[in-house]
This record gives sequence, C-alpha cells and structure tokens, in this order.
Amino acid sequence: MDFNEKPDRSRSKAYKWERYKGTDILPMWIADTEFRCAEPILTALHQRIDEGIFGYTLPEHDIEAIAAVVAWCQRQYNWQIDPSWLVWTPGIVPAFNLFIKAVCQTGDKIIVPTPNYPPMLAAPALNNMERICIDTVLVDGRWTLDFAALEQAAADPKARVFMLCNPMNPQGSVLRQEELDSIAQICNKHGVLVCSDEIHCDLILDAVPHFPASAHPLLADTSVTLMAPSKTFNVAGLGTAFAIIPNPILRAAFNQAAQGVLPWVTITGLTATQAAFSHCDLWHQQQLAYLKQNRDFLVDEINQIAGLQVISPAATFLLWVDASQLGVADTQAWCEARGVGPSAGSAFGNKDFFRLNYGCARAYLEEAVNRLRGNPRDNKQLITSKSADIDKC
Repeated sequence: MDFNEKPDRSRSKAYKWERYKGTDILPMWIADTEFRCAEPILTALHQRIDEGIFGYTLPEHDIEAIAAVVAWCQRQYNWQIDPSWLVWTPGIVPAFNLFIKAVCQTGDKIIVPTPNYPPMLAAPALNNMERICIDTVLVDGRWTLDFAALEQAAADPKARVFMLCNPMNPQGSVLRQEELDSIAQICNKHGVLVCSDEIHCDLILDAVPHFPASAHPLLADTSVTLMAPSKTFNVAGLGTAFAIIPNPILRAAFNQAAQGVLPWVTITGLTATQAAFSHCDLWHQQQLAYLKQNRDFLVDEINQIAGLQVISPAATFLLWVDASQLGVADTQAWCEARGVGPSAGSAFGNKDFFRLNYGCARAYLEEAVNRLRGNPRDNKQLITSKSADIDKC
C-alpha cells in the first residue's frame, strides 16, 4: 500500500468533500482517512457482491465475522470475550444513544468529558437527559480527565451514565491503567454505568497499551464497550460496529431497546469487518507507521506557526490545535480564509481550538501547513475537477 497516493474523490459524494465543494478549501475535518482500503477487504467485498443476492442476513449467523472480532480482541488487547457478549450495531453513535435509552429514565443525568466530539455531547439532550460536563486537563504535557470533577459529578444522585471516549477525541490521549482504575472506583462507588466509545483504539501511535473498559474486572458488569473497524480500515460508510456487553442484564436491556428501532448491520459491513480483522494486520501496521510520521511532521510544523500550539496525540489521526494565542474571534473562519477546512473547536466545546485530520497523503499536509502559514497556495498539489473543484484532501 502506498499511503502517499492521492485518490480522486470528485465523484465519491463523500460528506468530507461535499462541505467545501466548489471552493479552494482543503477539507481536513471529519474523521475518516484518504487511504484506499486494504486489498483483502476489497477482494472480500467483490466476492460477496459477485454472488449477486443480498437477502436478509442476521448478524448472529455470520459466525466468521463473529470469530474475527473475538480473535481481534484477543490478539490486540489480550481480552478473551465470549461471542454471546457481542451485539452488532450500524454505528457507534446509535449504539451509545441506544444505551442511554436502555438504562436511563427521564430526569437522569449523563456525565460527558469536554471537549468531546459533537454526537457524544448531543446525546444527553437527544434523549431528554441533562448533561453534566467535566473538563479534561493538561497534566505533565498530556490531556487527561479531571478526576475530582468526575467524583463530584458521579456523586449527583441523578447521575446514571458516564460517557467516555478512549482514546479521546479530539485530544488523542489513551487512558492508562491507573486512570481506568480511578474511573471504575468512582463510578462503582456512586452506581454510575460506563459507556466507553473506543472506535479509535486500533490507531495508537505510541508504545502505550489500550485497556478496554469492559475488560476491567471492576467494570465488566457495569459497562458497555463500543468498537468498530470503521476508523482504522476506512469503512465508515459501510455502517458496521459492535457493542461488547458482558453483563447479560445490561445486554438484554440494550437488545430490548433496539427492537423495532435499530436495523441489522449490512452484509457488506460484516464482510469487510471479517476481512479487516482476519487478513489486514500488515496493512494496519503500515498505516500506523505512516500516521506516526504524519503526526510528527504536523506537530513540528504547527508548533512553528505563530499563535498555534499542539500537544502530540498518542492515538488517532486527529490533531487538537490550540489557537487561543491568535487573538481572533473565530478560529474556524481564520483557517478557512487561508484555505484549510478543519473541524471547528466550538462544536467540540472549545472555540479557541480546531481539529485537523492528518489521515491523508503527506503532500496534503505540506500544502495545509503552507496555507496556514499564510503563503501563496499551491493548487498543483490538489486534484482538480471541472465538476468539483474542492474534492482534494
């Protein structure tokens, strides 16, 4: 796989590209990459499509996909899961909203760290719950949770669920064992359930381990862990994720809440998941190496731009950029005026930041840095199209 390739996405209709279509702005916002899928995934999809029939298929009948998830958890996290714990969902976002519906009553409160990615911030209100925000803080040059604030929030008699993103989005921190220990101790003490979104857990760039929430002995009965191949293998459009719920009572409540609401995951999504987790280890390792180089390049370059500062993330392909020293009212407008389209920090809970996606060819990052410095734009770096001038990064 040549990760330096720049695929032409002018006809893709991808959400990432449609936002800035018809402009001279590099789209570096939504969390999917510009990397073509690994060949084993494409081969498996072609074979499934060539069969030519796409009737109803229950996920629990796809024993190969289930076995692939079980093997992946064992191989990646030394976590032996029982296949019965697995509940397939068409995405992480519907899964955590469903979990809230399954375990909460009107008037309950949901604890959410901030900043956080918009769907997680929106989930409490969507389900008629109150959100309790706790800050993330810098400790020894690394973003982590404010555990004193978590203790205070969990002590609220109405607090029912702590919604966690690990690795953190947008900061890119990976929770350490002692931090997960603290979460378990605090939440169990106050009877708060943990819903852990771990969609970026296979994109750890530094030599740090990932600890799934439901693998923790003190959280196995009081948590749900949400995972998916979508970010790691760039198959988000196939709409396939899974919840791992060891507690049979919680799992039954989750499944009951899904009845008549949540559709089965797609046949193509199951096929891609099985192929990704079974045959793409080499591609995965190559992508991690490329992303690490991209991260190191971008961190170094951004920290040389006056008014911008970043902390190197241990995971993800997302960079949380502190623009508070720019002295501008709208950091998103500042970026777009220079021809770069990041995710707006205000959507995550901090208007003085923005989030850059570095899951793309290095040439795009070089052009983005050039633009953010205020230099003339090199449009030769871009893929041009008469139908869509912006389908480029």
